[in-house]
Amino acid sequence: MGWWPEPARGLPEPGSATASATFVLPPRAESVHSARSFTAGTLSGWQLADLLDGMELVVSELVTNALRHGMTLTDSRTREAMRLSLIRRGAHVTCAITDPGSSAPVLRDPSPFEPGGLGLHIVESLSVCWGWCPLVPQGKAVWAVLAA
Repeated sequence: MGWWPEPARGLPEPGSATASATFVLPPRAESVHSARSFTAGTLSGWQLADLLDGMELVVSELVTNALRHGMTLTDSRTREAMRLSLIRRGAHVTCAITDPGSSAPVLRDPSPFEPGGLGLHIVESLSVCWGWCPLVPQGKAVWAVLAA
């Protein structure tokens, strides 16, 4: 299975991409800002400024989650890079973040006594659909689709 799984069935076919861009992100906190800047530049270049605020927020949440929950140390004791892909298909833009982790993202009930825990709720509220899929031989992709 690729990163365009079953829940996105009603959207344009995977082969119908009209534009795409990928950015490699090092496993550092500064990558959240870099991902937002890359997203802003890409969407501006695609003349999709109306998606900019929502997509920047979604990308921020997904990259932050990848840093917190998806990064693992390899045998060389270094962390592997993440990748941000933006794919335009007609009026839809998908962002997909890949990381080396294998744990599934969980939409959890936020606690009034703990900070955080709202990231995937934000992603869910801003996107047409979102999901994740495992990657072979390891890792996962977490994706969200926004409509212009």
